[in-house]
Amino acid sequence: MSRLLPGPRWPFAPARVPFFYGWIVLAVSTLGILASIPGQTMGMAVFTEPLMAALGLSRTELSLAYMAGTIGSSMFLTRAGRLYDRVGGRVLMVGASLALALTLGYIAALPALLGVVPAAVREAAALGLVLVGYLFVRFFGQGVLTSASRNILLTWFERRRGLVSGVRGVFVSLGFSLAPPVLAALIVVFGWQGALLVLAATCGVAFAALALVLARDAPEPCGLRPDGDAPASADEAPPVIGGASLDAARRSPVFWVYCLGLAMHAMFGTAITFHVVSVFAQAGRDAGEAFGYFLPVALVSTSTNLVASWASDRTPLRPWLTAMLVGFLIACAGLGALGTAWGYGLLVLGQGVGGGLWGMISNIAWVRLFGRANLGAISGQATSLTVFFSAVGPAAFALALDATGSFGAAVAGSAAGFTALLGAALFLPRTTEEGRPPAQRP
Repeated sequence: MSRLLPGPRWPFAPARVPFFYGWIVLAVSTLGILASIPGQTMGMAVFTEPLMAALGLSRTELSLAYMAGTIGSSMFLTRAGRLYDRVGGRVLMVGASLALALTLGYIAALPALLGVVPAAVREAAALGLVLVGYLFVRFFGQGVLTSASRNILLTWFERRRGLVSGVRGVFVSLGFSLAPPVLAALIVVFGWQGALLVLAATCGVAFAALALVLARDAPEPCGLRPDGDAPASADEAPPVIGGASLDAARRSPVFWVYCLGLAMHAMFGTAITFHVVSVFAQAGRDAGEAFGYFLPVALVSTSTNLVASWASDRTPLRPWLTAMLVGFLIACAGLGALGTAWGYGLLVLGQGVGGGLWGMISNIAWVRLFGRANLGAISGQATSLTVFFSAVGPAAFALALDATGSFGAAVAGSAAGFTALLGAALFLPRTTEEGRPPAQRP
C-alpha cells in the first residue's frame, strides 16, 4: 500500500539538499498540524451558528451530534495508527488531507442534500447527516492528519527532538489562536459554504500536494541520519529501528499514567473552553473577561512549552509529567475561586503551565518511552483516548451544572482525577525512561 506514492527520492533526493532535510520536514509537519484546523474544535465552532440556521437544528442537537461524531472518530484512531506504521506518514498526510477536503465539501453541501429529503423526516435526516460530517472531519482532521504530521517529525531528530517540537509548538499555538477570527472573516467574505470550500482547497488539496512533494517518512531511506549526523558508510550495517509493540505498551502502567494524564487535560481543558462564558458568569465575570482569559494562558503556555521542550532533550520525562499534573491541580483551585483576583491568576498560571507541558509531553512521550518501531499504533491509541475524553468533558460539566446548579462537582471530580494520577506518577520506576533518545538506551 505504501507504493501508492513515489519513493523517498522522488521528486528529488533529500540528501542533495544543501542543509539537513529534517528542517524541511519540520516545516511540513507544522503546516500539516495547521491544516488540521478545520477538524479541530476551534475550527468547527466558528461554523456552529451558520449550521444551526441552515439545517434547522438546535444548539443542543448540534452539540450532541458533535459529541457523537467525536466519540465515533476516536474509535478508529488506533487502527489509523497501525496503518501509519505500515504505510508511513507521507501516505497518511496526503490521504487524510484529501479526505478532509472531501468532508468539508460534503458539509458545505448539506443544505442541498436536505432539500431532497421529505419534510416529515428532515430534522432527523439533518441530525444524521451532520453527525456523519462531524465524524469524518474529526477523524481525518483532528485525528489522522494531526497524528501523522506530529509523528513524521519525530523520526528525523533524536538529540534535538524536544527543541524542534517546541519550535513547532510556537507556530501551531499562534496559528490556532488566529484561526477563529480568520475563519470568521472568511465566512463574511465567502459565506459559510464558500469558506468551507476555501478550506477544502487550501488545507486539503493544496497541502496534499505539498506533502506529496516534500514529506519524507524517515531519514534512513533517504541515505541520511537523524539530527543530520554523518551518513553510514557503504559497508556499515543499516541501523535497527527498535521499539515496543502496542500490546507491550498497553501492559505497561507507564503508558496508562501518561495516557490518562494527557486525556484528563483534554477533558478538563475542552470543558472550560466550551463553557467559558458560563463558567466566568458563575464567578461574577462578564463575557469580555471570559474571552480575554485565553490570551494570557496562551502566552504562558507557549513560553512553557518552548522552554520545557528544549530542556526535555537533556532530562527525563517523569518530572515534567508531575509538574503538568500539579499545574492542572493549581488550575482546579483557581477555577474554584475564580471570583477572586488570586483565583483568576491561579487558573491562568495552572492552565498555561500545564497546557504548555501537555504540548511537550504529547509530542515526544511515546517515541521516548517506547521507541519508533510502532510509534503510529501507540500514539494512535493515546490519541483515541484523548479525543474520547475531549468529547465527554463538556457534557460532564453540563450535567454537573444541571444537577447541582454549579460546575463545582465537575471541578472537584477533575481535581480528584489529577490527584490520583499525580500519586501514580510519583511512584513510576525511574528506570522506565532515562531521558535519552531511543538509540542511546540499552
